[in-house]
Amino acid sequence: MKIYQIDAFASRVFEGNPAAVVPLEKWVDDTLLQAIAAENNLAETAFTVPNGDDWEIRWFTPTAEVALCGHATLAAAYVLIKHQGYSGSVLTFKTRQSGELTVERLENDLLAMSFPAIAVEDSDQLENIIEALGAIPDSVKFGRYSPDQIDYVAIFDSEDTVRSLSPDLTKFAQLGSRGIIATAPAKSFDFVSRYFAPNFGIDEDPVTGSAHCLLTPYWSNVLGKQSMQARQISSRGGDITCTMINNGRVILAGYAVDYLIGEIFV
Repeated sequence: MKIYQIDAFASRVFEGNPAAVVPLEKWVDDTLLQAIAAENNLAETAFTVPNGDDWEIRWFTPTAEVALCGHATLAAAYVLIKHQGYSGSVLTFKTRQSGELTVERLENDLLAMSFPAIAVEDSDQLENIIEALGAIPDSVKFGRYSPDQIDYVAIFDSEDTVRSLSPDLTKFAQLGSRGIIATAPAKSFDFVSRYFAPNFGIDEDPVTGSAHCLLTPYWSNVLGKQSMQARQISSRGGDITCTMINNGRVILAGYAVDYLIGEIFV
């Protein structure tokens, strides 16, 4: 199997979020997919299989399959265009739980993903969120990716507070969620965020496209803006252009670069 490690939401290596991409001709056993993802030990490994003119895509953390992943979708589109010979302007991915996702190739190698907009609702988990994050948010909400996968959104009034968070990862198990998104309005961007998902084997994700399916509609409503510039302020950091459109979708745009190309022997 060929394997590509791509830095997504980055314009140069060692930034953004690294994802592995493994293009397959057909699906193999799920236990092998999970074993490969665990061996890669990256936040996400994306597997693709051709389906007519489109592709099926699945995403695995080191410990579990997820319903939706942004940065590994961006990485997969980049690999199919640059290394697998796709010459069209739009790629369509078929998913198991999140419908069809498209990625459009724009000028200067910018890739724009069309993802579902996920509404957030008020949550009653404030005390548990405070214990997990070690700080008191202004409010707590949640959004649902699938019937069994949710993220909590902890909203703060200060970028500095989000930047200084030092979560107690042992407290996340009591939440039963995929993770917690911490977010706040920003100084040089429209909003910033961090994302913690120890329940899915990711203590802190460098840049999380799927989280912006929740953050884009939320901040679009709060700020009264359709298009926004977001920054995930992890240690690596990454930039996402987020646009709310009228058909219940968000457009998440960013760049990707090669880090590694290799082969898997199994």
